[in-house]
Amino acid sequence: MITVTEATATAETLKNLSAEGVSIWLDDLSRRRIESGNLAELVDTRHVVGVTTNPSIFQAAIGSGEGYEEQLADLAVRGVTVDEAVRMMTTADVRAAADILRPVYDATGGRDGRVSIEVDPRLAHNTGATVAEAKQLAWLVDRPNVMIKIPATKAGLPAITEVIGLGISVNVTLIFSLERYREVMDAYLAGLEKAQAAGLDLASIHSVASFFVSRVDSEIDKRLTKLGTDEALALKGRAALANARLAYEAYEDVFEGGRWTALSGARANKQRPLWASTGVKDPAYKDTLYVDELVAPGTVNTMPEATLDATADHGEIRGDTVTGGYAQARADLEAVEKLGISYDEVVRQLEDEGVAKFEAAWVELLDAVTVSLSSKGVDGE
Repeated sequence: MITVTEATATAETLKNLSAEGVSIWLDDLSRRRIESGNLAELVDTRHVVGVTTNPSIFQAAIGSGEGYEEQLADLAVRGVTVDEAVRMMTTADVRAAADILRPVYDATGGRDGRVSIEVDPRLAHNTGATVAEAKQLAWLVDRPNVMIKIPATKAGLPAITEVIGLGISVNVTLIFSLERYREVMDAYLAGLEKAQAAGLDLASIHSVASFFVSRVDSEIDKRLTKLGTDEALALKGRAALANARLAYEAYEDVFEGGRWTALSGARANKQRPLWASTGVKDPAYKDTLYVDELVAPGTVNTMPEATLDATADHGEIRGDTVTGGYAQARADLEAVEKLGISYDEVVRQLEDEGVAKFEAAWVELLDAVTVSLSSKGVDGE
């Protein structure tokens, strides 16, 4: 638990980050975190104003079994399927977290206080099933501050439009490329137009676009290291920030004038960029790199707790570190391309790997729950 003294000592940096217009969301959730009071404590002392989840996070939480024993026993007695058991446990956690964050949601007019839950990753390439799953999850959680996560696959784009058009708030996940990010924003605007045509209140619909950061450096740095030249090595650790900064430039472009003007006049909300995968994977880099260097107004940074702690302890918040760096960002990505590293190939690979990793984590979770149900005398089928 965080002591009062520790909270006072570490809150200033996080307060400054929030003051710069960055919403701090926690990239983690578990039954233990909820029931111990830890999540409420992070909201009270560390400026956490949202929570994101994904299949890997639930696999780690539920796979451990800690805190889920009673619900698992009840589900086993009912003889539910494994898929239903997992959905009952995950939506229960999201519902409880949403209740903890409800005061933040109310205070910010729905901008923050959000908790995200992802559609079954096995549906990533099926538009109709993704829409149906999103509707089901929104119904199961039954909280106004839930966000349904939909992956930014080709099949996911029309699903985003349909779900937004139904008035359901969406967190678009697994965005790696600038081209796909523009397609995501277009899908969001199309969804708002559908919602407006249906007579829905656009002010009640919110969305974030989760642009993944560290994985870009991990892949491109690996290729730069393989090249091994001084020119290549000098570019390590620069591609991910460049990519994210140019994403913010695209965000500014789309949400200024043009198509957006009519929607903003109808009280629509901008789809905020969310920096995801902000935990640094290379120990050679400062552990707050993807926080310190991605400060810009109207953004969200979702952090694993280790990154949140590191930012509180020694993050360096020095104002906007994004909008003045577009020219350098373009130059950095162009330099990588000139070395023979294909940007398009990298981001396509990362999207495919991202979907595969979440699907694998989901299958592992289903397997773990199958074992738990079987141990209680139910075959889980």
